Amino acid sequence: MNLKKYYVKYRLFLSIAIILIGVIIHITIHKGYQWSWMFYIGGILLLLWDVLIGPMRYIQQLVEAGDMDGAKEIIKSVRFPKLLIPPVRSGYYLLQSNLAMVNENLDEAEANIRKSLNTKSDLMKGYNGVSYLQLGAISMKKGNIKDAYSQLKEAVKLGLPDKENEATAYVQLASICIQRQDYRVAKSYFRKAKTLKPSTPELVQAIKDMEKYMSRIPG
Repeated sequence: MNLKKYYVKYRLFLSIAIILIGVIIHITIHKGYQWSWMFYIGGILLLLWDVLIGPMRYIQQLVEAGDMDGAKEIIKSVRFPKLLIPPVRSGYYLLQSNLAMVNENLDEAEANIRKSLNTKSDLMKGYNGVSYLQLGAISMKKGNIKDAYSQLKEAVKLGLPDKENEATAYVQLASICIQRQDYRVAKSYFRKAKTLKPSTPELVQAIKDMEKYMSRIPG
């Protein structure tokens, strides 16, 4: 039995139970108020933690461990996502988006990314570039090339956290420009991707394949 899992999943009810115990002690025991305040404070603090912070850290741990089913189960226990503090709420929607992408539910993933961006948390501004990179990838999968191009450019403009993400954006931008037959700009984006020297195997192979094509383009 995973006690941490059950605690995280049902601590809202646990906090209410603790407050009720305080009420019972207050009412039924002579001078019970001298003891009940401890239950009131403990229950209220636990309630506020669950409502305002939620189980985001635990869900992230499950995702990192590859337990996607466990993450989906726990994230459903967040009953009032709009009450989460802004940075946590933004992270909540990003996690929802990642889980939706696992199931190839592109519409749900896109909707949750936009909810995360609309949270406008100062603490999450560093993730906005990644969010637009994800939107660009979703738009490409949907065949919305025009939207993908503008979203990927916005991702680069806002900044990406590492060379792997940055190279991904440039490779996708180069690919779109090739489709548009804008070869000069495509080569520019491709050079930027290649200069970053990413190490992700899929990205390395994509650059190799694109380099063969680029070498046949004059100019």
